[in-house]
Amino acid sequence: MIVRISGEGQYRLAVDEGREDDFASAFAAVLSYVREQGELLGDDELESSAVILPPADATFKEAASEFTGEGLIPD
Repeated sequence: MIVRISGEGQYRLAVDEGREDDFASAFAAVLSYVREQGELLGDDELESSAVILPPADATFKEAASEFTGEGLIPD
């Protein structure tokens, strides 16, 4: 998966490189950041999402097949 940081550059993350061990820790850090820095909306608030992350219990294979390439955001 390629992620761009505006004004800085692009980074390749663990999913495309097949680094399952690295994926687990990196994904946990992303989820933690979102939970700590974000504001949880109420169940009655429906907003469109700019990014959709896999569920916390997603396996490496699920994330690689469902959330890259022809997954949620096609190439």
